[in-house]
Amino acid sequence: MAKIRVTKKRSAINRSQNQKRTLIALGLKRIGQTVEHNATPNILGMVEKVKHLVSVEETK
Repeated sequence: MAKIRVTKKRSAINRSQNQKRTLIALGLKRIGQTVEHNATPNILGMVEKVKHLVSVEETK
């Protein structure tokens, strides 16, 4: 299964509670923090909700 690397690039201040919870569910707390996830539909949907706050790259 493909993997993605998600990095938090922008702050969650003045964002909806839903977006803040999505970032925490992805495992992102600090700006610059990077996590790896399998590219499942659930994870890709969460990334889509906060795509303006994170950057995503595919890994092998």
